Amino acid sequence: MKCIKAVKETKHYKLGEIRRTDDQDAEQKVASGVFTYIGKEEWKKEVRKLVELEPKKEVVVEEQTIAEKQLKKKKSK
Repeated sequence: MKCIKAVKETKHYKLGEIRRTDDQDAEQKVASGVFTYIGKEEWKKEVRKLVELEPKKEVVVEEQTIAEKQLKKKKSK
């Protein structure tokens, strides 16, 4: 696996787009002059940045005491 970055904008690729792809595909794209090789660290930074931008869902758990749970069971019977 290789990390590549677009150095030219085309119909299908944006300038600065970072991809992680297999060796053969990366070699072909770099040979075309549209992409260049980059380090894996740069790819990781981009991936982590995208993950951080996703909204986090908070799960609210209502805590009950043992006595409250027992009361709830008795009421539901």
